[in-house]
Amino acid sequence: MAFESTFKAIDNTLRHDDGCSTALDYVEQSSWVLFLKYFDDLELTREQAAELEEKTYERIIGGEFQWNKWAMPLDWTGRYDSKSALVGDDLIDFVNQRLFPYLQSFTQKYQPDTIEYKVGIIFTNIKNKISSGYNLRDIIEHIDELRFQTAENRHEMTQIYEDRLRQMGNAGRNGGEYYTPRPLIRTIVRSVAPKIGETVYDGACGSAGFLCEAYTYMHEKVTNVAEEETLQLRTFYGKELKGLAYIIAMMNMILHGIQSPNIVRTNTLTENLANITPSEQKNIILANPPFGGSEREEVQQNFPIKSGETAYMFLQHFMRMLKAGGRAGIVIKNTFLSNGDAKLLRKKLLEECNLHTILDLPSGVFTGAGVKTVVLFFQKGEPTQRVWYYQLDKHFTKTQPLTEADLEDFLALQKTKIDSENSWTLDVRELGEDYDLSVKNPHKVEEVDERTPEEILDSLVAVQQGSAVALMKLRDIIKKGL
Repeated sequence: MAFESTFKAIDNTLRHDDGCSTALDYVEQSSWVLFLKYFDDLELTREQAAELEEKTYERIIGGEFQWNKWAMPLDWTGRYDSKSALVGDDLIDFVNQRLFPYLQSFTQKYQPDTIEYKVGIIFTNIKNKISSGYNLRDIIEHIDELRFQTAENRHEMTQIYEDRLRQMGNAGRNGGEYYTPRPLIRTIVRSVAPKIGETVYDGACGSAGFLCEAYTYMHEKVTNVAEEETLQLRTFYGKELKGLAYIIAMMNMILHGIQSPNIVRTNTLTENLANITPSEQKNIILANPPFGGSEREEVQQNFPIKSGETAYMFLQHFMRMLKAGGRAGIVIKNTFLSNGDAKLLRKKLLEECNLHTILDLPSGVFTGAGVKTVVLFFQKGEPTQRVWYYQLDKHFTKTQPLTEADLEDFLALQKTKIDSENSWTLDVRELGEDYDLSVKNPHKVEEVDERTPEEILDSLVAVQQGSAVALMKLRDIIKKGL
């Protein structure tokens, strides 16, 4: 595919640049160049549409800062004029001293709810790390070969871009903190099934995978201009703390077609739950909050159930942010189901929400993380009576990752919540005072070794003796062969 080969060539160039040293750098630096090319194609499409309607379209990025002026200057015939193209130190100086300051100025010139302002935010929070103007020229020329005018072009590009985010996630903890396998995200979105007119929120959005996939899912159901406007302006909301994740999220959403992302860079957990008003609450919450982290004691005071575990604080935040009748699909470490520190939180969740489904995932789903997770599906407003469990009993590796096909059985059975070899139902009246929700598949009874310690030792000795005899025979065979 053109996109795949282009990105491979770009990564190869960046490996030889002194300013870039990791997969995180490769994604970050190729992203801002890719974004400007994509945005230029988007503006070209709008310009052509305006001409058909005999209207004038004024470009957001204009003058000397248009792609075909500084990046790929054209001659009088409309072809790339390599002789007038900036290169070396001249190119780096233009990018650092003119282009970036120009784009950053958008935050002062435009209102926060405009795409211009979002572009300004992106280039305020990112900087050019490519040190060689010759390398940057090479990257620009590779990206210029890409086209984004058709839906097929954009779909292919976003698929490859998501794969780059996955590679970034596998490159280290910083990337992995905000990458969730897309097959899992798509399954969660399909299960929760957001409708046009409902608001969708992720308070730990990372690279905005949940919001992008929710947009793709909902956009397929758009039937008129009003619904499209609703999706663009009043549907998707996110918060993210980390700078790179925030920028990647903004660009990812724009690349997926959301023209003015409602993403805020902030520490979600510093918000006091008591201050969240009904007008701020959302219909749908889809998230994979970070787990294993910690927060300052003063931040923990924002939550009625005190905890040093960030995931438990996020879960309280999500419960508060959900409107009455709202639905959620939340990924969380499976120790939440039985951990004594989470007992009160489990009780609160069961009493205030209908925790109707728990999807149990094997450890290999999150490549390199080495943890087991579950997905909690719940609806706010009525207590839980029964919990339907589904256990994904498969083995995944880096070379054999999770696919959407692996979760089709879950989606099919969840519609009726029937019992099967991998699914069962728990009546919450059977829970004890610890509200233990551990995954215990009743259809897979573990064999119990009822032998005495002496019998087990005798068995081990017999195995060892058998191994010794086999080795002696092998030695004799070798000797005879010599």
